[in-house]
Amino acid sequence: MAKAKTSLINPVRLAADLVRCRSITPADAGALNIVQAALEGLGFRCTRLPFSSKAGGKVDNLYARFGTRAPNFCFAGHTDVVPAGDEDDWSFPPFGGEVSDGKLKGRGASDMKGAIAAFVAAAGSFLDKSGDTFSGSISLLLTGDEEGPAKDGTVRVLQWLEENGEALDYCLVGEPTNPTELGEMIKNGRRGSLNVKLSVEGKQGHVAYPERGHNPVPGLTRILKVLEDEVWDTGSDSFQPSNLEVTNVNAGTGVFNVIPAEAMAMFNIRFNDHHTAASLIKKIKALAEATGVPHTFDFQIIGEAFLTEAPDLIKAVSGAVEGVVGKAPALSTTGGSSDARFIRRVCPVIEFGLIGATIHAVDEFARTEDIETLALIYQAMLQNIFEKAGR
Repeated sequence: MAKAKTSLINPVRLAADLVRCRSITPADAGALNIVQAALEGLGFRCTRLPFSSKAGGKVDNLYARFGTRAPNFCFAGHTDVVPAGDEDDWSFPPFGGEVSDGKLKGRGASDMKGAIAAFVAAAGSFLDKSGDTFSGSISLLLTGDEEGPAKDGTVRVLQWLEENGEALDYCLVGEPTNPTELGEMIKNGRRGSLNVKLSVEGKQGHVAYPERGHNPVPGLTRILKVLEDEVWDTGSDSFQPSNLEVTNVNAGTGVFNVIPAEAMAMFNIRFNDHHTAASLIKKIKALAEATGVPHTFDFQIIGEAFLTEAPDLIKAVSGAVEGVVGKAPALSTTGGSSDARFIRRVCPVIEFGLIGATIHAVDEFARTEDIETLALIYQAMLQNIFEKAGR
């Protein structure tokens, strides 16, 4: 068993240091070095896991663990961030890590460098109190490609863990789950996500001679209307209704007098536990075939719908939230995808983090009080988890 060190971590200061790293996917820009130094100062054994593939550039990842016993409780998250966009639109430097007016300001403050700093601070405070006497292990799985292709981060690290006999028993992903106030919401599942590209071939020609060409746009819109009009379901006990959203329609050369050679549309379906990706693909194909319009599809499965039913884990996190902020959080499966969709294959996983109101937006920020409170919640959660394990 590793020996705990007693140096405590200031979560706001650590989060500010991380925000100053321009870690736009897949760049690390020193973010994992900062986290690793803090964790090694607490006695964690750290392993860097760089991976690369055709999906993108080299992705650096970190797996850190304190202890060798079960249960192994894992904090999971990502140090990469989305681009800031036009930095002149920001009222402060997006990678300045400025702390003022009770806020940590900058890209990644909420999504999710503030939560990562709270992970580390909570682990430090927990170990400072318990030393190496608690029954279990604490680990962190941090990736650099969650905001990108998500091919060489959590997925590859989970493979490495399995190959090296490292088992995770519980996991919390620190995504910003709260709509407006810290403590409102825990995510105990997510809808599935399916990306679809639909193409209809035509024959280019002059619009004045339609008999010489073949316009693919009417066929494309016919298929889209059938798919848009379909009622996929009305929701389930734990999930909202599935929905299809068209995100791109493209055809033509940009001029008025040319029949296009191809028309293309892109759409996404967020689906609940009434469906699997395979069942949706089968249904989409059948609906399109019924129109009689020749077409092709390209499907990309982002993740399946899942629901975490782990009473001990949910109780440990909910109890910690209620004990620190004085109110019980709601359980929800709303929102987009996260790396929890991969982790759920190896252990029970839920999500809880900061407020998500400014994520991916200009002038992203997190309240410093919320970062500090989140660290206290995570510390109380660890106490709940390991008190249960030690009985």
